[in-house]
Amino acid sequence: MELSVCIIAKNEEKNIERCLKSLIPLALEIVVVDTGSVDATKAVARQYTPHVYDFKWCDDFAAAKNFALQKASWPFVLVLDCDESIQSCDLIRLKNLIMRHPGQVGRIQRVNLFTRNNLEQEYTEWLNRIFSRDLYCYRGKIHEQVESVSGGEYETYQAPVVICHTGYDLTPDEKQRKAKRNHLLLKQEYERLCSQSDEKEREQQLPYIIYQLGKSCYMAEDYGAATAYFSEGLSFDLNPRLEYVIDMVETYGYALLNSGRAKEALFFENIYDEFGGTADFKFLMGLIYMNNECFDQAVSEFLKAAEFASCRTKGVNSYSAFYNIGVIFECLGEKEKAREYYKKCGNYKPAVRQLAGL
Repeated sequence: MELSVCIIAKNEEKNIERCLKSLIPLALEIVVVDTGSVDATKAVARQYTPHVYDFKWCDDFAAAKNFALQKASWPFVLVLDCDESIQSCDLIRLKNLIMRHPGQVGRIQRVNLFTRNNLEQEYTEWLNRIFSRDLYCYRGKIHEQVESVSGGEYETYQAPVVICHTGYDLTPDEKQRKAKRNHLLLKQEYERLCSQSDEKEREQQLPYIIYQLGKSCYMAEDYGAATAYFSEGLSFDLNPRLEYVIDMVETYGYALLNSGRAKEALFFENIYDEFGGTADFKFLMGLIYMNNECFDQAVSEFLKAAEFASCRTKGVNSYSAFYNIGVIFECLGEKEKAREYYKKCGNYKPAVRQLAGL
């Protein structure tokens, strides 16, 4: 069993080499499809693979990726973006999993690295990226999703692949440009689906597009518009176990806080039983209570978050939770308790600064 790596690119000269270098140890076929670069993207790509092709951009990411799938020599593919790179991959185990589950889709772990408020942050998620190109394709102009060619549901497995993603670590101008481009394409998809006569397709796809519209507004720091989209998206009858639904709920909470609507966010108490089984949600509830000056409840939720062994956003089950507890105690004038929790944060810079001032 052999595997091809498929990548689409446009003006990615500053990212693509890091991506391609990370693939060298795997010795896999690499297919790069360029969608109209005017920089050195293609020249860099040709240093790593002879399989570099041109695709005329048509405002459709799925079309470009499906073209890349057609250019692959092997039946199974791993799809990457230029701002992603391989962090670890157990290739022997991966190939065995593919052979055991040829009709399923492999999910890989992506670690998103970015800086916010001058602090380095990490967010981990699982994405569908490994599949048979005969059985699956992409659908959607933007934030495209893997779909069965037959149109039915499919099963997945967790693949032993971890990638690093830096695409969220943008300058303010880059962030605004990307959000504006995404929003335009997403609105086109939204309008298409709203006029769709197939009610089943509309109900299945529209909530995800609304979620992505909310995320694009959140990226642009337009928190008011983001909350409106998230509210609309959550009005559908959704499976609370789907990762995008969980993320929509949590990002909705942060959008409410960031737009000064902490009191409204207290309604998250009503969905606690449904979504409260993670460190990330309990940490969010801690912030909601903290912003509403419900300090006892806030400390309780931060401590609950710290009991979890894992989380999606790095630190919410450890130093970030302890830091917020320290802030609460410092605000209440309980300096010894504040010191206790700041010390639990280790080298977390905000905690170090607060300790120095006590």
